[in-house]
Amino acid sequence: MKKLLTSVMLIACCMAAPASIGQGDANDVTDMQALRQAVKNDKRAFVESVMKLTDAEAKRFWPIYDAYQRELDATGRRRVVAVQGLMFRDAPTTNLSAKQYASEMLAIDEAEIKARRTMRNRVMRALPATKAARYMQLEEKIRAVQDYDVAVAVPLAR
Repeated sequence: MKKLLTSVMLIACCMAAPASIGQGDANDVTDMQALRQAVKNDKRAFVESVMKLTDAEAKRFWPIYDAYQRELDATGRRRVVAVQGLMFRDAPTTNLSAKQYASEMLAIDEAEIKARRTMRNRVMRALPATKAARYMQLEEKIRAVQDYDVAVAVPLAR
């Protein structure tokens, strides 16, 4: 119990501490509302402003970024179809439709994990480790905001 309390307190302290990665306003991605708006306006431009890549790094990075974004778009479309299939049914959710939904969501999650693993491996080879880590953190923050927005918008199955 003491270890659990210590862990919770450590996590709370880490979350409350200001982010020290990066410099300047473009790199301050701790304001999640500002992050949400920047991504909504132009995600690529926002990533570019935060990453501050050299020309050589940019040449290696952007093809990786573009391929990963295409994968995210594909899994995002699959997720929308699955959620719509469950939410916009005329009849109540059956056990079979709930199982199919759960299986599809797990398959989507697995596809995203595979794409993320591929992207991370490629980015770690293409960029200095600090810049690669910065990009991975940025994608994680963007994903967290997007996941939250979906969680708020989608009601629980009945």
